[in-house]
Amino acid sequence: MKTFIPTLTILLGILVSCKNPSVSNDQTLHSTSISEVEDNIETTDAFIPSEAFKSYWYAGEAEISSYKLEQARYGELRDGEAVLVFVTEDFLPEAQVKADQYDKSNTPVLKLNAMKTFTTGIYPYSIMESTFYPVSNTAHAMKVSCSVQEWCGHVYSQLNNRSQFEISSHSYFESEGDANFKLDKAVLENELWTQLRLDPSSLPTGTLNIIPSLAYLRLKHLDTKAYEANVTHTKGQYIIDFKTLDRKLTINYAVAFPHQITSWEVSYKDGYGDNSKMLTTKATLLNTIKSPYWTKNSNADLHLRDTLKLK
Repeated sequence: MKTFIPTLTILLGILVSCKNPSVSNDQTLHSTSISEVEDNIETTDAFIPSEAFKSYWYAGEAEISSYKLEQARYGELRDGEAVLVFVTEDFLPEAQVKADQYDKSNTPVLKLNAMKTFTTGIYPYSIMESTFYPVSNTAHAMKVSCSVQEWCGHVYSQLNNRSQFEISSHSYFESEGDANFKLDKAVLENELWTQLRLDPSSLPTGTLNIIPSLAYLRLKHLDTKAYEANVTHTKGQYIIDFKTLDRKLTINYAVAFPHQITSWEVSYKDGYGDNSKMLTTKATLLNTIKSPYWTKNSNADLHLRDTLKLK
């Protein structure tokens, strides 16, 4: 099991755009050396990027993967789409936001924006979770945020990694409303997806206290806290079994670098009252491209959605 060490005092900002228009494209390259990264963390067990890693992740492109989605909601399975966008970025350790340009004091992160879209009857759902995980692979995610939008309203959660985890939560539900509180640090389900892409062998196993994904907690209206889970790992498959939640997540990935996530399943009881039943959400890989997508915003670039098999 990997041991996480509290490191920087982190104030985490909300990203308001994919890219600052005044910044040139090549400023998304993250040339901070690992020795410079280690100056900002309290560990001697930092991840050392290989040449293959640098060539793949520091080429000024994001990896975009599309998935066929079967999403459980209100006691039924809904057809939809999922997209995982992995990209390296520089994070400012003082301002604690994405850096507009390179500086040796920046902290490289591997960011995951995970999106889901599906329709429940007449109205659609849109879910996005954003995780900023240090490439050093020596600490918890620097920030995790989640937003859920549908016709009834929208909710938002954010986790800031400071001396403790600091949570801010906003909801249109009277019973939830606005909340701010702190938690002792624990493994984050959201960060494990990104840790897997860096080094699957570093993934923690055994009986662990894990904070489930922020999206799941919001959809189920559960307390944001750590829940006990039994975690197992075989080559190409990582399983998190939350016994107290009766929820199991299975992530399947390619053993060979860059350890692409090929599919996942998550089973839990979904729905309300007589409509409640055990259902399994499934996502299966459709296609993957590498692209500086923030520059692909004209009508002439619509064909890239066809390449990803997105509607």
